[in-house]
Amino acid sequence: MLADKRIAIIGSGTMGRIIASGLLKSGKVKPEQVRATARTKASAEKVARELSVACTTANAEAAEGADLVILCVKPKDVAKAADSLHVGGNRPLVLSIAAGISTAFLEGLFEAGTPVLRAMPNTPCLIGKGMTVLAKGNHATDDHIALATEVFAPLGRVLELEEKHMDTVTGLSASGPAFIYIIIEALADGGVMRGLPRNVATTLVAQMTLGAAEMVLTTGRHPAALKDDVTTPAGCTIAGILALEDGRIRSVLARGVETAARVAGELGK
Repeated sequence: MLADKRIAIIGSGTMGRIIASGLLKSGKVKPEQVRATARTKASAEKVARELSVACTTANAEAAEGADLVILCVKPKDVAKAADSLHVGGNRPLVLSIAAGISTAFLEGLFEAGTPVLRAMPNTPCLIGKGMTVLAKGNHATDDHIALATEVFAPLGRVLELEEKHMDTVTGLSASGPAFIYIIIEALADGGVMRGLPRNVATTLVAQMTLGAAEMVLTTGRHPAALKDDVTTPAGCTIAGILALEDGRIRSVLARGVETAARVAGELGK
């Protein structure tokens, strides 16, 4: 589906560059199909050198004749960016990764009938281990979802949900890596306290976290069942779990997601 599409990436920040790089590495998109934008001439020149795609500071220039416009700007800049595109009757598929910005709001920025999708990727997309969730606007179709899936598939897993879930997805999946990094750091601190070198402790924790996550995804079993496999009667694991429960680890993590999701929903207001 991407082979004959002209793609404009509006905003070449971290996620904009990751998406562009993923498209090119997939082999389904050639550099000449992609045009990107950056805030400054120096940034545009850097992106052009790194990715071998056309990059400009003019959003309208990048979006001219595009079949797919990917908005990779901050929530507060979405309206301004949309106004600068001047896509008119072209009606490309508009795909926004801005947290908290609803498809209804996006549809109001473009000509009536313009198909709009929301996408919420996360930073592990950088290494092809990301999670992206898509949600349709009123004029988007299953074909549009399929096209967007092809965009994000090189970056990791992709799924579609109803838009009502997108703020929670933001708080869980997009903010979640930061929560996990804190957990990794804290567990490594425990290893250091017991005498392990910092780099060894961090490697052990990171690989353990990777393996545990793969166990959940590969086996399809409930995390509680996998936990029970490790927890032998009167063993060290149950002792450690009880210490974590003393610190209310479950409710603290769940509340972290709840709070992040609430704030995500306020970003578009």
